[in-house]
Amino acid sequence: MTGWLTSQCKWRQAYHFSPSQPISSTKKLQPAQRLPSMLANKDPLFLTGVTFPSEYPASPDTVVKLTVYDAKDKSQESSSFLGSATFSVADLLRAKDERLTLTLRSSDGVCAAGTIVVSRLKMGEMEEVDVDHITTDIPSQKCPLVCESAHHSCIERENSPLTGPVFRNPVCKVYRFQTVDSKWMLVREQMEECTLSFSVPKQLLSLYMQEDMNRVQDLRELGELSPHWDNLRKEVMTRYGGIISSYQETLAELDKITGRSFKPSCCKAQKSLEFIPINLHTQRMRVTCPKKTDAFYDIVTVGAPAAHFQGFKCGGLQRLLSRYEAEKKSFSTAYQCIYYSPEHTAKAQEVLSTMSLLQPLITSLADQLLQAAHEHSSPGLRDALKNLSDKTEQFVHTLKDELVKSALLALHAARPGYVSKNQKQAPAPCQQPCQGGEQNQSPVQGLPGHSPATQVAESTAVCNNVEGLQTMTAGEGGIMPLKHQTSIPHHTEFDEEEWDRLWANVAKCLNCVIAMVDKLQERDHGKPESVPEQQQLADVITSHNPGDWKEQLCPLVTRLKECVMEVMEKAKRAMTFVLLQEAACSIPQGFLLQQRRDVVFSQALSALACGFVMRVYAGLQDEGFLRQLHLVGLVAQFESLLSTYSEEIGMLEDMEVGISDLERVVFKITEAKTDDLSDLQPLVCGRRGHFTVEVPLPQVVFQTLPEEIKEGKPLRVFPVLFNVGINEQQTIAERFGDISLQERINQKNFETLEAYYKSLSEKVPLECLPCFQTQTDIKELLETLGQNVVTKKRKNVEILWIAGTICRRLNGIRFTSCKSAKDRTSMSVTLEQCALLRDEHQLSKDFFVRALDCMRREGCRIENVQKNIRCRKYAFNMLQLMAFPKCYRPPEGTYGKVDS
Repeated sequence: MTGWLTSQCKWRQAYHFSPSQPISSTKKLQPAQRLPSMLANKDPLFLTGVTFPSEYPASPDTVVKLTVYDAKDKSQESSSFLGSATFSVADLLRAKDERLTLTLRSSDGVCAAGTIVVSRLKMGEMEEVDVDHITTDIPSQKCPLVCESAHHSCIERENSPLTGPVFRNPVCKVYRFQTVDSKWMLVREQMEECTLSFSVPKQLLSLYMQEDMNRVQDLRELGELSPHWDNLRKEVMTRYGGIISSYQETLAELDKITGRSFKPSCCKAQKSLEFIPINLHTQRMRVTCPKKTDAFYDIVTVGAPAAHFQGFKCGGLQRLLSRYEAEKKSFSTAYQCIYYSPEHTAKAQEVLSTMSLLQPLITSLADQLLQAAHEHSSPGLRDALKNLSDKTEQFVHTLKDELVKSALLALHAARPGYVSKNQKQAPAPCQQPCQGGEQNQSPVQGLPGHSPATQVAESTAVCNNVEGLQTMTAGEGGIMPLKHQTSIPHHTEFDEEEWDRLWANVAKCLNCVIAMVDKLQERDHGKPESVPEQQQLADVITSHNPGDWKEQLCPLVTRLKECVMEVMEKAKRAMTFVLLQEAACSIPQGFLLQQRRDVVFSQALSALACGFVMRVYAGLQDEGFLRQLHLVGLVAQFESLLSTYSEEIGMLEDMEVGISDLERVVFKITEAKTDDLSDLQPLVCGRRGHFTVEVPLPQVVFQTLPEEIKEGKPLRVFPVLFNVGINEQQTIAERFGDISLQERINQKNFETLEAYYKSLSEKVPLECLPCFQTQTDIKELLETLGQNVVTKKRKNVEILWIAGTICRRLNGIRFTSCKSAKDRTSMSVTLEQCALLRDEHQLSKDFFVRALDCMRREGCRIENVQKNIRCRKYAFNMLQLMAFPKCYRPPEGTYGKVDS
């Protein structure tokens, strides 16, 4: 039978309704299906759905037995039998209007306990039914009506090219709530898992390993170093090897997991799952009102991105990174290294990445130029030359950075047998190697864009080949020991002009190629020969062989490729040496922090990718949204309910850094190779600090997008985080502890949100934004949010409410988090949904609290609790709830002491 049953039950003082297994002579008895229980009143009347799963298909011969229990104490899950009724599917199909009214009988079949009405409802009928008609069915309804349709649309969704690849295992609940004009709205709540919970971390692990293996290979190719630097290199390579091995083991464990699409909260501290986000789910509320267009509201729920396995004894990333940078200079002294700021090392990584991309591209374009010359194709020659010029100029610009020249100098001094000119002229007695001492400083020019460089040594002793360490220099007052080095040295014996000549040669070679191409094209068009200065070399070459274009271009192009390769190898070694020194003075703290940051970022990116895909799927028909997407980008608002006390302050510190790292992530929408579900999975590429998430769409859908998006324009996301603790630990923090972290986070992210709105209003007409019933202006909402952020008010949850409202007004992506995204998150999500029904769909005030309790008791969030801990209880106790704001407290009987 295609469909499901609805049962209206009416009886005296009955609390719980549950059907027993269908009875069939041809099938084994299936387990009883337990349906939602609801608090009764003097004359209870409930609506509940019964689905027939695919493994137990119903036929006309199927006999169904319905059993009703009186739930005397729901908190103890105790109940007593009231009565039962039996019917066959054939009886239902033959009945008038496919409705049966049955009498509930006691176990002896004598006493009547009430009545039950069974009706058949076809698939999809619930969404399309006339809501006004529903009202007339049950005019005396006294409480919200609930339908449970757990999997009735599962098959269609999993085969859909816009849902199947990413969203799985839907859980659906349907409600009817009364509006202020006594009409009825139909509310469908659907929660789903997301395959990106596992696919994104697995892709990131592979990229992390590849990046670290490339770094190890670069260190091997650094060349011969002095004993001191060689020992440091070996130690750094060993550390990288340990990380790679650990990540390989984690990836192997994840590959063994099949079928699961989320990590339960009870596994949050499991090492093999530390890269997986906790309890990541999407939730959509679709609302159907009389004579109004359907509306839907999306939210992503996920446990706070944090390194639970590593723990929070010493705090989270924000505190650990601050402490690490403060101590890094002393590490550089201990390991006899140059101190590099985070900006220096980030620049070195950027130069390495840019060169590795541009060098093969230049080689390929040079070959295309030769091919066009071979074919005597003037248009092809011009196009190839333009692309080659652009990429070569970009390559040269990258090499002009002062850091490259300074790093080459430092690497030169780290070679074996290095002796400075000063020492060659007046050798100084060598001190004991690897021993510290008071040292003098001499001024050195700092790197542009960073803090002024401190004073460093001008000469280095041959005994240890370490820059600025264990050296002697002559000053006005005689020979003075040098202090430890905190910047990059400039040695007079190193020919700094040599590097300038090298990268300048690349530009000169390019100019020769351009001159030759111009010369060839002029001759091809029969124009009189002009002899500008840059074409003199071209004239010399072509004067003897004016025929074959490729033959004349080949020597110049070959020379250009050789110069590019020579310069790249030198610059690559220099930047690798910068990263070697940064890594050497980071042992072991830097490597441990990098692993922690990798873990937190993996969880954060998985959630962001899930939310981005969900938002894009929902907005593919919205031209205003697509315009906003490529012109400005989207805001991603993370709501956190963590306290600023005990371990949760460490979680919040992790989360702050993880969300901040998402600023450097970009998205691209691509055209899928096929419509096969495997080709529609989002892909992650890039390196730490520069990841790109590619979202494939089916060809038919992709062709409808704006040209900017189809051309692969990077799409930005602006993450903002707002935190307000609501539990009893936050009460302690507010009265006796410190909430400055929360205040700083909220203030900083308010400024980011305000800047995003300013940028949006300048580039996109406000008509592109969604329309809401509440007419409060976004600018006014921002002003109110700013006032709340600076107001000293305990548990000021209005910050979260206003930030969430602004996010929806801005077409943004909404996220809600607590430690496990299970308990406090459920209270927040249900409150937000009911507030939307009240503000946007005129939910009756008399129904607000009952609707809120109904969602918390019977909705998708209690199913989420069941999925995580196999118990339908929120992990609260009475004392804890006394500290909660009233609107965040669950109804009686839905909470208790459980392992979460």
